[in-house]
Amino acid sequence: MAKKLILVAGNIGSGKTSLTERIGQQLGWRTAYESVVNNPYLPNFYKDMRTWSFHLQVYFLGHRAKQHQEMADDPRSAIIDRSIYEDAYIFCRALNRMGNLTELDYQTYLQLFNLVVDTLPVPDLLIYLHCPGTVLMERIHQRGRDMESSITADYLALLESFYDEWMQSFDLCPVLTIHTADMDFVHKKKHLDTVLAHIQDKLAGKEEVVF
Repeated sequence: MAKKLILVAGNIGSGKTSLTERIGQQLGWRTAYESVVNNPYLPNFYKDMRTWSFHLQVYFLGHRAKQHQEMADDPRSAIIDRSIYEDAYIFCRALNRMGNLTELDYQTYLQLFNLVVDTLPVPDLLIYLHCPGTVLMERIHQRGRDMESSITADYLALLESFYDEWMQSFDLCPVLTIHTADMDFVHKKKHLDTVLAHIQDKLAGKEEVVF
C-alpha cells in the first residue's frame, strides 16, 4: 500500500491510544501520541484553567502541527492518536463554553489555528471512535489517571455534542466511524481484524462504512 496518513479522533476514553498502538504494531506503521507527560503547561492548567487555557492550547497547536507534518513527511505510513482539528473544534470550544477561555482568546486561537492547518498536508483518513458516555466514564475510572479524576459525565456529554457537530461538517478526507462500546482491540484479535479490514476498504474508496 502507498504511504498513508491516518488520524484517530474521539472522546476521552473512546479507545484512541489502544487502537493506534495495535494498528501500528499490526501494519508496521509509525505511531504518534499526545504530549501529556512532558507538557510543561498541564500542571498549572489543572490548578488554574482560566489563567492557563490559552497557553496550553497554543502549546498543543504547535506540538500537533509539528507532529502532523513529521508523520506526513515520513516515507512510512503513519497513524496519529488525536487530531490537530479536535483542539479547535472540540476542546478549545469547550473551554470557551465553560468560561475558562475568553472569547477574545478563543478567536485569537482560531485565527492562529486556521493559519497553521492551512499549511498542513490533508490526511488520507480520519477514524472517528464513538462511545456512549456511561462507557466512557467507566473506562476513565478503571484506568485511574489523576489528571482525569475531575472529568464529569456532563463534560463528556458537552464534548460529545461538539464531536457530533464537527463530524457533520468535516470534509477534509474520508471518515470511518467505529462504535467502540463493545469493541476490545487489545484482547480480541477478531475485533482488531474487523477494524483493519474496514480501514483497508475505506482507503480503497469503498462505500461509507459505520460499525
